[in-house]
Amino acid sequence: MKKKTILNNVLLIAGVLILVNLLADRFFLRLDFTADKRFTLSEATRNILGSLKQNITVTAYFSEELPPEFAQLRRDFKEELIEYSNRSNGKVMFDFINPNKDEQTEQQAVQAGVNPILINVREKDQVKQQKAYLGAVLKCGDKKEVIPFIQPGAAMEYSLSTSIKKMTVDYKPKIGFIEGHGETSVNSMMQVMQSLSILYDVEPVNLNSATSDLSNYKTLIIVNPRDTFPPSDLQKLDNFLATGKNIFIAMNRVEGNFQNLSGTVVKTGLESWLDSKGIRVNPNFVIDQNCGSVTVNQQQGYMSFQSNLKFPFLPLITKFAENPSTKGLTSVILQFASSIDYQPRIGGLTFTPLAMTSEKSGVENAPLTFNVNRNWQISDFRSPNLNVAVLLNGKICGSLNSKLILISDGDFAVNGESQQARQLPQDNLNLFVNSVDWLSDDTGLIDLRTKEVKSRPIDQMEDGKKAFLKYLNFLLPILLILGYGFFRWQRRRNQRMNRMNENYI
Repeated sequence: MKKKTILNNVLLIAGVLILVNLLADRFFLRLDFTADKRFTLSEATRNILGSLKQNITVTAYFSEELPPEFAQLRRDFKEELIEYSNRSNGKVMFDFINPNKDEQTEQQAVQAGVNPILINVREKDQVKQQKAYLGAVLKCGDKKEVIPFIQPGAAMEYSLSTSIKKMTVDYKPKIGFIEGHGETSVNSMMQVMQSLSILYDVEPVNLNSATSDLSNYKTLIIVNPRDTFPPSDLQKLDNFLATGKNIFIAMNRVEGNFQNLSGTVVKTGLESWLDSKGIRVNPNFVIDQNCGSVTVNQQQGYMSFQSNLKFPFLPLITKFAENPSTKGLTSVILQFASSIDYQPRIGGLTFTPLAMTSEKSGVENAPLTFNVNRNWQISDFRSPNLNVAVLLNGKICGSLNSKLILISDGDFAVNGESQQARQLPQDNLNLFVNSVDWLSDDTGLIDLRTKEVKSRPIDQMEDGKKAFLKYLNFLLPILLILGYGFFRWQRRRNQRMNRMNENYI
């Protein structure tokens, strides 16, 4: 009788497991208990998927038999695609292909735009490098988008949603980069241009041209002007704001020269135009103890060597306001920024500081000479929380609401050209593109670019908490087993005591 009961229980459990697997295969459900909701689709993504009119095919080129972290990435991406398919009522279709299975399939992945990466694999106590494919190709009609490498976490959703949006958008708003006053060339901002081109048609605009029609643009962008703005061009900017449009400005009020170690004031007339709206960009250099480094040559005897020295004129900004343009940012490195003040001159405007220096910051008035070996004192940093990026919102010109975002560093999003090109810090790019997005776009994709994935590295914890978690992980399973054993022992002991009772039936 006892064996039969055990067999029935085993069969019942097996039947329940089979039923659960069949239901899980037919109905997809994912519960997200993460603090940052990294596995929950954003409202922007749901809107994009809900408005799809054409089918999207996703061919995921993923290698198999990979180390656990990459195998988990494959599972996460597959679950993401299942949810995309469900949200789009089947309009998003996907297939997984293993390029490593044969040479022809590998060539197919490379031709599609997915190139392999080298990963370290441990095999028989040896570490070797293996080619792995972790990308995808999306197609909609005759349009194609390639994601050469799938990023884990929130970036996965951003890559998929922006690729789908780029292929399915019927109309792209226009944004204009002002030129004609010595502004930085768009060829020096290729990372910015690549990100902006997903949602916008980006065009150069010359205010001096009689054929330029500013009404075609939703936002105007001014980056690092060096020459003077004539009054007629400034009037055109006023007229543009008066129509309810928006302007983004990244400008240098001062300029630092590493060749002769000098710092000078920059005058273009734009600073006077901003001052007429109440925004004063001071002709000074912001300094901050929280800063970047410069590489300098040092001599010690007959030896010459290079070393990295902290340089307070490169403030590392980590304090940001609660605003879509700065949401999710962690740190932005600036180069020769200036402090920004606000003195109201027009009623009804809202001034919002977007990015501030640390508690230990200050200013150095221009002109000046840099000394990279200077022994900085605490007394040098007595001006905390200086504004380096601000927002002005309201009826700036005319009777319609408009927005103006100003950043007091014209070089923070410039990555250079050809051989001089460098990779921008990710948050520098995010600050620029997020700001333009917020001024120009209403799809909500701005929230995805900086959707925060909270990491809690154990090496950054306090020693006491680290030790507590270590012993908790070690002892908790043992205590649970001992507790369950004690519970079983106590229960059986009570049963024996009850059976010994003469009234026991």
